[in-house]
Formats: sequence, C-alpha cells, structure tokens
Amino acid sequence: MTIASNTAATAQNNTLVQDGARAETLRAALAALAIGVSLVFTVGFAHSSAIHNAAHDTRHALSFPCH
Repeated sequence: MTIASNTAATAQNNTLVQDGARAETLRAALAALAIGVSLVFTVGFAHSSAIHNAAHDTRHALSFPCH
C-alpha cells in the first residue's frame, strides 16, 4: 500500500465515522423532540387538575393554550 492510498483510506474512514456520528446525533435529537412533544400534549390535555397545575406555567411559556 502506498502513502497516497493509505491517506485516501484514512480520509474515507474519517468521513464514515463523521457520517455515523451525525446520524446518531440526529436520531437522538428526533427522539428527544418526540418525547418532549408527547409530554407537552399529554399534560396539556390531561383531565387531572394536579397534572394541569404542575405544568401550567410551562405551557403558558410555550404558548400552549390550556384555558
């Protein structure tokens, strides 16, 4: 293996690692977004006054209508 082909192989491996890390970060961000949205809507439409009152200020800060 020559120095040029070794450098090219290293560059390709670095690109694959970066792409994998980027995909993993995107997956984690989408999962966090889905959990957050689910939590806001679950609490927002809950009939229990204890749950409603616990999240009241947060919902208003996010402009979520609850009245």
